[in-house]
Amino acid sequence: MSLLSSRHTRRLKVHSARWQRRALFVLGGVVVGAAAVMLALLADRAQQAFHHLLLHWHYASLVVTPLGFGLSVYLTRRFFPNSQGSGIPQAIAARQLRDHGLRHRLVSIRIAIGKILLTLLGLLCGASAGREGPTVQVGASIMFALGRFSPRRQPGLILAGAAAGVAAAFNTPLAGIVFGIEEMSRAFEVRTSGLIIGGVIAAGLTSMALVGDYTYFGTTSATLGTSADWLAVPVCGAIGGLAGGVFSRILILVAGGLPGKAGRWIKRWPVPFAILCGLGVAVCGLAAGGTTFGTGYEQIESVLASGAALPWSFGLLKFAATSLTSISGIPGGIFSPSLAIGGGVGLNLSAIFPGVPVGAMVLLGMVAYFAGVVQAPITAFVIVTEMTDNHAMMVPLMATALIASSLSRLVCPEGVYHALAKNFLRQTRGTAEPPAAAAG
Repeated sequence: MSLLSSRHTRRLKVHSARWQRRALFVLGGVVVGAAAVMLALLADRAQQAFHHLLLHWHYASLVVTPLGFGLSVYLTRRFFPNSQGSGIPQAIAARQLRDHGLRHRLVSIRIAIGKILLTLLGLLCGASAGREGPTVQVGASIMFALGRFSPRRQPGLILAGAAAGVAAAFNTPLAGIVFGIEEMSRAFEVRTSGLIIGGVIAAGLTSMALVGDYTYFGTTSATLGTSADWLAVPVCGAIGGLAGGVFSRILILVAGGLPGKAGRWIKRWPVPFAILCGLGVAVCGLAAGGTTFGTGYEQIESVLASGAALPWSFGLLKFAATSLTSISGIPGGIFSPSLAIGGGVGLNLSAIFPGVPVGAMVLLGMVAYFAGVVQAPITAFVIVTEMTDNHAMMVPLMATALIASSLSRLVCPEGVYHALAKNFLRQTRGTAEPPAAAAG
């Protein structure tokens, strides 16, 4: 009897532990979803405040943007180290660390708070940055913090938080799951897949409950008609993929340290360098009539929804502004700006293909450039399809993403997030901890 009782007790403990794990992932998804909605609403307010300032003083960006960049980098380095950039490389690096304390340097509630505040500061001063990448680091930090309430370490918490962050930020649950598999882990983990999906669902439902169901860029029915229209697929894939590879190459080179005097100067004087980058962003904004400031969401949404016109130089100037923002060292993502740059590329290429609907060209450009930057083709076409609710374009988007991702590797052999993650691993781990398989 005592043996049967002992077995029964052990079964109860195992059953209880499983339900605790499930509850933890669902609770984390709810919290991540709420945080994503809060950041989205505040980010919109920050951009509106900056545009309101420009209406009253056209050249305000020449003062506000450089000073804001300098202040952001100072606060980042002084109070919130490892919160710079998009935050996705930090989440990837954290998963590859064994030591709990070392992980805490990359994903923590302190970093999450700093990430939110400083991302908003960047948008408040006109940075060409997004909020979706920061939401990934915030989500990973929240899940990692909740793991302390578990009786044992929870595999997949950081991965689940990152995936839930993407799902809630874009209202794209499928893209969140694909992002977690293809970009964050680069493998399908059967052991934790169900729990991760549960967290993504909880985050998505929380987002929908707070702001309703919506498509990020609205809806468009544009598609490719004749067989001649399909010539746009390789053209957009090639140009967008190569441009995305160039952007990634710039970020990786600057983050790793430029050679010579320029690299030493940037390392020694990060705040003045950020101020110069901010000045460059301001000049790009003025040259583009203010369209390159912020995430770029409004500009592309207006093109897809109503066929609004953008300056012919929008794509190029948005590329320059986003590059300067990203290398400056301020917290801010590249998801939305990359999609906006790609949309600008597609818009310009529509002049070569007058018979193809402009909306279809914009979608092809978006997926091509984004796939070229992240080199995650499945995530690229899934996220664009979900954000525009245009399933008729899925096959052309899929082909474009594959072409773009392949050609991007000719310029930049490794995806930008994983290349940057190696920098954080070196800085955080040094040689004290041997490499390990990602487990958390």
